[in-house]
Amino acid sequence: MNRDEIYDHLAKVYLSKREVVEEKKPEPRPNAWRLINLLITAFILVSVVYGLTAFLTQRRDIFKSRVIYALNNSPIRLSYSVGGKYPQIQNLTIAVPAMDVTKYSHLNLSLRSMNGNPGILKVVVSNARAEQAAYYLEGIGNNWQDYSISFAQMNLTDWKFIKDIAFVVEAWNTKDPAGTVLVDNISFSN
Repeated sequence: MNRDEIYDHLAKVYLSKREVVEEKKPEPRPNAWRLINLLITAFILVSVVYGLTAFLTQRRDIFKSRVIYALNNSPIRLSYSVGGKYPQIQNLTIAVPAMDVTKYSHLNLSLRSMNGNPGILKVVVSNARAEQAAYYLEGIGNNWQDYSISFAQMNLTDWKFIKDIAFVVEAWNTKDPAGTVLVDNISFSN
């Protein structure tokens, strides 16, 4: 025996030193939390990739076509009587709140004649510079009809501050000299 072995033997006897035994590590068991976390991470990753590809491949004009600013919530009644000497013109003016409408490209509205038929209704848009642009709507009947007027069809130099929109019945353009027109869904859109 050499000196190290003697010291080890004495340490075992007097100090009850144990030999170092390698402990066997248990085999790792599948961890349920690890599996759940892996599934959640995979779900989030797939959702993000799908969402980004759907967003990036979508056309931009779809977003633009949904931009709408409505001016009224219920039908507006324009009763007119232009058959006599005076007045030869009957109008209804709606004030537009202060807003920049240059981001829009169309004026939309729905029309219907209730009794009588004006035949033609003139739409007049005025801006803060006192400019006016007119557009004539034809074919107004007893059923609701939707109209969309492009800003390009109206000659205004400044669409930034629209002051009001007027609906005008003129005696020389009407089929019936008296009646009622309902105007609804007045809005700006792209």
